[in-house]
Amino acid sequence: MLSHTDEDRRDTFYSDQPLVSVVIPAFNASTYIERTLRSAMRQTYAALEIVVVNDGSTDDTAKLVEQIAMSDPRIRLLSTPNRGVAAARNTGTEASSGRFVAFLDADDLWHPTKIEKQVHALNRLSSHWAAVYTLHYMINEEDEIICPGSSDIARGYIYARHLNVKYIGNGSALLVRRNVALAIGGFDSSYATAGLGGCEDLDFELRLAARYFIEVVPERLVGYRKHPGSMSADHLRMGKSALEVVRRSLAANPQLPQYAIGSAIDATQKYAFWEFRHARRTYLSIVTIGRILRSDPCFVVRLMFEKGLRGIQHCLRLGTTTATGEHQPRMKRPKFDDQIAPSCLECPKVTPRLRRHLMRLAAVDAKLNSNLAAEREGAMIEGSRALETDPRSSQVIG
Repeated sequence: MLSHTDEDRRDTFYSDQPLVSVVIPAFNASTYIERTLRSAMRQTYAALEIVVVNDGSTDDTAKLVEQIAMSDPRIRLLSTPNRGVAAARNTGTEASSGRFVAFLDADDLWHPTKIEKQVHALNRLSSHWAAVYTLHYMINEEDEIICPGSSDIARGYIYARHLNVKYIGNGSALLVRRNVALAIGGFDSSYATAGLGGCEDLDFELRLAARYFIEVVPERLVGYRKHPGSMSADHLRMGKSALEVVRRSLAANPQLPQYAIGSAIDATQKYAFWEFRHARRTYLSIVTIGRILRSDPCFVVRLMFEKGLRGIQHCLRLGTTTATGEHQPRMKRPKFDDQIAPSCLECPKVTPRLRRHLMRLAAVDAKLNSNLAAEREGAMIEGSRALETDPRSSQVIG
C-alpha cells in the first residue's frame, strides 16, 4: 500500500483550486487500469488526488498501480477484500481529502478537460447544487468510439425525470461534493450482497436527486467501455438490479404522485425487458412484456412491427452477401483519446407525446422542490427557535 504523510500531501496538492478526489474502484482491472489512470493523470485540472481501491483483485492490478504511482505522487493505492464496487467507492470516498469526489470505473476513460469543466460548473453554484454530470461515448476494448450515448439532459431538481430518463448514464460521469456523498450514506453495498449489483450508481444518483440540485456539462467527456467482462455486460443482473433500485426509491419517496410512479415503473420495466432479451431469458422477457402491455400497449405493437421489419432487412442483407460473395469491410473508428475534441450536444429527437410527458414530470419536480424548500425553511426556523430558547445561547464568551 502506498501512503504519504499529511505534510507531503499538503505540499503536493497545494493550490488555489479546491482539491478533487478521484476514486477508482478496481477488481481484476489489469487490462485497462493503466489507460484509465493515464486519463485521470492527464486532466487539465491539476489539484487532484487519485485514490485507487484494489477490491480484492487476483491479477496484477495492484502491481500496475504501484508502478504508475512511482511517477505521480497524487496516486494512492488502498487494498481491501473483495466486497463489490459500492463498498470500494465508499472506502475511497472516506479515505479521500477533496472538497469534491469524482468516480471513475477502472475500465473507463476521461477527456482531459472533464474535471476542469465540472469544477467550474459546480463552483459557481450554491451548496444546494450537489453534483454535476457529463455525457459520454460508448467505447470498445481498443478505445474506439462505438456510438454516442444519450443526448438527453436536465438540470436543477430532476428526481422524477431521472427516475424515467436516467440522465447520468454511467458511474464515471459524476462529480459530487464529498460532504453530500457522505451525508446521503454513500453507495449501497446491500445490492451486491443480495446478488443484485450493477445499478448502485443509479441508486446513489436517485438519493442525491431526491434532496439536491444537479448540474450538467452537456459535452461527451467520458469514454464508457463496453466489453464482455464489464458489469454492464451481465444483462440479467442489470435488469433485476434496475427494477430493485427503482422499487426501493419509490418506497422511500411516497410523496410522488401516481403519474410519476407509474411512468417510472413503466420506463424501468422497458429497460429490464431489453436486458432480459440480451440475456436470452425468455420467461423473464415474456413476464416483463406482459406487464408493459397493460401500461403501454403501443410499445408492444411497435416492438412487433420493428421485429418484422428487421427480419425483412436481415433477409435482404443475406441475399446481397450471397450475390457479391463478400461482406462489407469494417470501417475505421475514431479513438477516444487526448486528441479527440469534445463533441457538441446533438438535439435528441422528441416526439410531441414525449414532450408532454417530460413537461408533466418537470411539473412534478417543481412541486417536489417547492415542498423540499418548505421543509428546509421550516428546519431553519425550528433551529433558530431552539437557539433562542437555549439559555446557553445568551452566554457571552470572554
